[in-house]
Amino acid sequence: MKNKVKILVPGDDPVQIAGSPQLARLKSWGEVIIHPTRPADSAEKIARATGCDIIINSRGMVSWREAELRALPQLKLIATCSIGTDMVDLKVAKELGIVVSNLPGRTAPVVAEHMFGLMFALAKNAAFQTAELRAGRWTRRTNIMLQGKVLGIAGLGHIGAEMARLGRALGMEVIVWTFNPTAERAREGGVQFVEFEELLRRADVLSLHVKLTEQTRNLIGARQLELMKPGALLLNGARGAVVDLDALAAALDSGHLGGAALDVYPQEPFLDPHPILKCEQVIFTPHAADQTPEGVELLNQGAVDNVIAFLEGRPQNNVAI
Repeated sequence: MKNKVKILVPGDDPVQIAGSPQLARLKSWGEVIIHPTRPADSAEKIARATGCDIIINSRGMVSWREAELRALPQLKLIATCSIGTDMVDLKVAKELGIVVSNLPGRTAPVVAEHMFGLMFALAKNAAFQTAELRAGRWTRRTNIMLQGKVLGIAGLGHIGAEMARLGRALGMEVIVWTFNPTAERAREGGVQFVEFEELLRRADVLSLHVKLTEQTRNLIGARQLELMKPGALLLNGARGAVVDLDALAAALDSGHLGGAALDVYPQEPFLDPHPILKCEQVIFTPHAADQTPEGVELLNQGAVDNVIAFLEGRPQNNVAI
């Protein structure tokens, strides 16, 4: 590749990488163009990316589908500031020879800490009781003690493994379901693998940490929610489409589930009216699990590392090559 390249950040909103000292490491390689707003549509994405060699996708809300990728013949690399790559059509990227690199495990402790915190807030009814006090009502509810309870984890990647470690430290019994259970992974993670239905039936808290694939889309639907313990808590820090949100709202309204904490949504930003927003036993954060100063800079550094490795001819963390 030529020494001077054109590197695009197509929609840094909210701000992720703009102003990061990591960008200075790219100056000797070429020009870095940052758009502070998200593109309005596919045509604007293509217009911004035309003539660019590399895209640093700082926000997952900017997606790259088949029509857009085919319209960008100069594009060689998409480096995401994320673990997830569902915003890119990986099959088409591979066909076109576009490398896609991500950041596996880089912010696992940050994300797991966030989801662990949401579990506590949910178990202690923190959001509900705060709202009641602000409204001038002294409404007390029975909270949930987490020590000694069963933490069920779906997915034992970097984040799931960190959730398991935190759960054990608290004194919870940790059980895990994964597509690829092995005795070695169980020993390394200090966990017990179970079948999916057993996970649902036994978990007092079910925490989701799977990739979004056709196998995991709507992994948790009406039937799966019915199998969960009455009063159980559900945490989704995976991807929004892993859970059928309509079914979740119904399970909460019926009183079957004790609550849910969501950091991810089927569409983001999640601003359209939905019944889940009226469920008082739900805690929401706006896909912010890795958004601490430390987490943001870890992601920025990792994305720039991936770009430089690619430019030096040793691409790394590649999910499409």
